[in-house]
Amino acid sequence: MSGLIPSGIAVLVLVGLAALARLARPTPPLDEATARTLLGNDFPEAQIDRIWLAGDGSAALVRSGARALYLFRLGDSWVVRDLAWTEAAGAPVRDGRLHLRLPGVSPRLARPVLAGWPPEPA
Repeated sequence: MSGLIPSGIAVLVLVGLAALARLARPTPPLDEATARTLLGNDFPEAQIDRIWLAGDGSAALVRSGARALYLFRLGDSWVVRDLAWTEAAGAPVRDGRLHLRLPGVSPRLARPVLAGWPPEPA
């Protein structure tokens, strides 16, 4: 019985550490320099024409020629999705939010409020 108590305490400590490990680290707001760095990791060949940042620093939409790159916070990390520029530029804006349609991405994460959006027509 005396060996059972230390084992129980050890299990509780491990469960507590596992719970703490799942907590997201605070992620600093996205700025243009960080967006360029993150995009360079995933799309090193991308030529960045323009960046629109979300006012809260949670996302950025980038024009790269005929492509749009959408960078957004997911948990304690950043994720990038690409789509056609025409699709991004033609996405509806409702209540100041751009409504992107991205497969596999929650609509909640694809509704940024971008400073300077929409772009001027060519």
